[in-house]
Amino acid sequence: MLILLFPIWALLLSAYAYFQPSFFVDFKSYIIPLLIVIMLSMGLTLTAKDFKQVLSSKRAVIVGVLLQFMVMPIAALLVSKAFGFENELTIGMLLVGSVAGGTASNVMCYLAKGDTALSISMTSISTLIGVVLTPLLVALMVGKGVDIPVQAMLESLVKIVLLPVTVGVLLNTFFAKKVEKIQFLLPYVSMFTIVFIIAIVVALSAGKLAEIGYLIVLAVMIHNSIGLILGYSVTRLLGFDERVCRTIAFEVGLQNSGLAAALAIKFFTPVAALPGSIFSIWHNVSGSLLASYWSKQKS
Repeated sequence: MLILLFPIWALLLSAYAYFQPSFFVDFKSYIIPLLIVIMLSMGLTLTAKDFKQVLSSKRAVIVGVLLQFMVMPIAALLVSKAFGFENELTIGMLLVGSVAGGTASNVMCYLAKGDTALSISMTSISTLIGVVLTPLLVALMVGKGVDIPVQAMLESLVKIVLLPVTVGVLLNTFFAKKVEKIQFLLPYVSMFTIVFIIAIVVALSAGKLAEIGYLIVLAVMIHNSIGLILGYSVTRLLGFDERVCRTIAFEVGLQNSGLAAALAIKFFTPVAALPGSIFSIWHNVSGSLLASYWSKQKS
């Protein structure tokens, strides 16, 4: 229940950060270490078996990952152009669209009576693929007028994502019994860590948020909705069963937006981190509502 209240905690702390930014701005340098904690926590929930699961659901995984890295980046660019966003916000939207699926998708999938094993496998695979694809997609789509540090982003993603997740998987593989004792804490560690990251970003860009915050919120809501709708409808048209369609909808629509915000802060500006921060809050709201609806339907 505490996890499902994530949007409330995020909104409360963000509101405090908005009105009292001075308390949070000095924590800017902690964003990357905090994200590493989240990725390590993710790794500690995975085993080699989760990656092997891909082999038994190859078609679903391939379709899901293709949709993940096609629908969301293109939708981010189209929405940004429709709203007339400047380069900073466009980059932020593209970062959200180009990162891997978020771990929130696994929880929502479970609540919605989807295929949780497939969800975990897809999150794992998209996380690994995203290490390479995220900087390349942003560089490809943002245009020649903006310098995107692809090499530096790739190196950072290896350090921020690949290494912590790998260490977590190895620890969970070789010290499974010890890790099992703390696994119930990991979702809470991830939740409160991302809430704190969001608050830091809000504090750093409070002025811009006051100016056009409502437009960013609307853009994020549309972007998220496109992912959920196309993730479900395309797989439905391709003949997948209901459980798989629900799963891929969440995998496509729910992003690792905390990572997007962290990359924006590190390589661009706090304003570029706003779409990721708002997405982190909103996709938990939309995901929870959709999961609640589907939980009452036949799977």
